[in-house]
Amino acid sequence: MRHAAMKRGFSCWSVPLGLAVFLTALNPPDNHAAELLAGVAKVDITNVDAGPVHDRLYARALVVKSGTTAAVIVSIDAVAIGEIGHIKNDYLGKVRGQIERELKISPGSVLINASHCHGVVCADVDQRTFQAVQEANQHLVPVRVGVGTGHEDRIQENRRLKLKSGREADVRHAYSLPPDDAVAEVGPIDPQIGILRLDRLDGRTLAVVYNFACHPIQGVPDGGNTADITGFSSRVIEDNQSEGTVALFVQGCGGDINPIGYKAVDAPRDAETLGNRLGLSTLLGLKQIRSTDDTRLKVINEQLTLPRADLAERIVAQESEQIRLLKSLKGTSLNLKTFLPLVVKYNLSTEFPSYYSHQYLHEQKLGRMDLSKLDADNRRNIQNYIDNIHTMEQLTRVQTNLALLKKHQADNIAAGKRTIDVEVAGLRIGDFTLITFPGELTVQIGLNIKQKSPHPKTFVAGYTNGYIYYSPTADQLQNVGGAQEDSDCILAPEWQALFEARAAEILKKL
Repeated sequence: MRHAAMKRGFSCWSVPLGLAVFLTALNPPDNHAAELLAGVAKVDITNVDAGPVHDRLYARALVVKSGTTAAVIVSIDAVAIGEIGHIKNDYLGKVRGQIERELKISPGSVLINASHCHGVVCADVDQRTFQAVQEANQHLVPVRVGVGTGHEDRIQENRRLKLKSGREADVRHAYSLPPDDAVAEVGPIDPQIGILRLDRLDGRTLAVVYNFACHPIQGVPDGGNTADITGFSSRVIEDNQSEGTVALFVQGCGGDINPIGYKAVDAPRDAETLGNRLGLSTLLGLKQIRSTDDTRLKVINEQLTLPRADLAERIVAQESEQIRLLKSLKGTSLNLKTFLPLVVKYNLSTEFPSYYSHQYLHEQKLGRMDLSKLDADNRRNIQNYIDNIHTMEQLTRVQTNLALLKKHQADNIAAGKRTIDVEVAGLRIGDFTLITFPGELTVQIGLNIKQKSPHPKTFVAGYTNGYIYYSPTADQLQNVGGAQEDSDCILAPEWQALFEARAAEILKKL
């Protein structure tokens, strides 16, 4: 009987035990999942010989590892990774090469993003960048991952103005704005702040990566060297997190996004106020984030071939517009000295500008119209002078953009091929997913990619791993009004669909 009972007991347990073994085979326990490790560092890259320094510029580095996978994010306070500004074209290769040789991290796993501030960096910026990565790699600690968003819509504006004529112009210091009555509407902004937080296991914050779209080009009142808006925002974040926290700003799709009030003339240009707001809004977003033991880490780096633009027709069109504007200038007897007092007088008193009202009434009684005739002549000359001013303002825009078109046409021809190869990278850390591109992406492209992504926390970074100038939408590149982004571009309009399709493919793989 005992044997039978034991047999029956074995039988009653054998089915569930077999099922458990089967399920375990399908889904093995994650007891040996790779630990997520991270390290951070920041190194001063300020050029102290370039004039007065208002605040310091930094290369900030984050190294993340899980098993055999490694990823490096470098945020650098500079205008671009090569081509323009003070970082040379060999910088990316030199930094990545040294990282590969000494730290055994593959070049494709290294993402270097320029904040696009216009600060002046030191001559040995490549060595100091590597130093930051090396120090981060030497101080890896286990981390937990938190991902979320913040919101900031007070510090930026779309700088493209849609005109009633159907053209578009942009807000720059390089030339004047169109008259107020010519402006119909403005473009969108992206107020989202994408946030990745890495916490030590004891709860202290190690790193904050935050992604936002805006040109940090406001400047400071004394005109000194500055990391601008995002330098101040990073300082606010670092000062209000755990000691040793490094905040890495990753520039988004800010190609057509200006600081708010960029053309103001009644107050000093001060990036600190705007940076403080961005920093505080990021801190508010951080408060909502809860970290988890998510160890997912993946990097995808692919080459994308894009078509170069043939700008010959646009150059001819802009040269024709230049001639048309010159021919439209009108003769007027006024110069600046006589125009200014007249325009004040005729706007101060529209009915009786040249003298007191009683003399106008006196002339009317006598059947004379001397003052009225003088006023008509002056008003005509004032209007002609104003028309000439507006024409000259348009000419400055045309000439600026024409020079850019000729430069890029020459560069495209010198390249010897009709295409250009660029890096498109995808990064996943936990629920944080990021797509990168080396151009100055305009904001609509980032909004498109986020909307179509299968991942709720998807963010987009331009200005990464190189620099290929502005990357406007296909519609923006059809603009004939001369917004500078449309002229400071080497790409044909078809580039947008190719990039957005590749971004979608990479996001599916992450």
